[in-house]
Amino acid sequence: MRALMVALVGLGMMASGLAGASPAAAQTSDPCMGLVSSREVRVHRAALGAGEIGITFVGHATFLLESPGGIRIATDYNDYVRPSVVPDIATMNHAHSTHYTNNPDPGIPHVLKGWNPGGGAARHDMGVGDVRVRNVPTSIRDFGGGTERDGNSIFVFEMAGLCVAHLGHLHHTLLPGHLKLLGHVDVLLVPVDGSYTLDMEGMFEVMQSINAPLMIPMHFFGQSTLNRFLNQAQKRWTVEWSPTASITVTRETLPTSPKVLVLPGR
Repeated sequence: MRALMVALVGLGMMASGLAGASPAAAQTSDPCMGLVSSREVRVHRAALGAGEIGITFVGHATFLLESPGGIRIATDYNDYVRPSVVPDIATMNHAHSTHYTNNPDPGIPHVLKGWNPGGGAARHDMGVGDVRVRNVPTSIRDFGGGTERDGNSIFVFEMAGLCVAHLGHLHHTLLPGHLKLLGHVDVLLVPVDGSYTLDMEGMFEVMQSINAPLMIPMHFFGQSTLNRFLNQAQKRWTVEWSPTASITVTRETLPTSPKVLVLPGR
């Protein structure tokens, strides 16, 4: 019931465009922190061709996305898990300090917060080189047991004719209004811990409603949590493992039916 109420409130805020949410509360502790290890993934990728995008799982909720034009994006950029390169775009969310930083690398040209510190919903829709990045606001639970309206964003990246969506620290299922704002998604980056974000059945509902051909798990802390998710996921979709943390995706190589692809990491 709370998840549905949060979803309804968050969607109402988006639909109305009113800035009625309270400012984001300062985060003084992070229950995820003890489960996240610092990890540096080095990327040595040949230049991408037209129609190709690069996806590297850095760890936790951080991916490095690369476009054919050389634009690099780090998702849920934070102080603990970072790619070895300085990205052109860094997106962040506000649930825990493992999803944002107050001190991003000064060399990053575009730092996009998934929440609005001044209240209301964050609004992003911009082009950087051959990439378009936009967001769909959602709400999160706060540390006091209440709701931080619009504290999370689903960031959507359009490049090389493909659409990649990163669910961030999603805490509720999606209503038709969210799905309309998302549009068609080719690659979905999904938090699968089943507790800190959305419960497992709720996340399966989200995955089924988006219906992306390629779904990549993140935010799973360790093998046992990942296995718990995969044991249920394989009842619904094909599950495969990548031998490397980096993959190249094109429209031609997308699965013909929805598939979960696990990249090494945590």
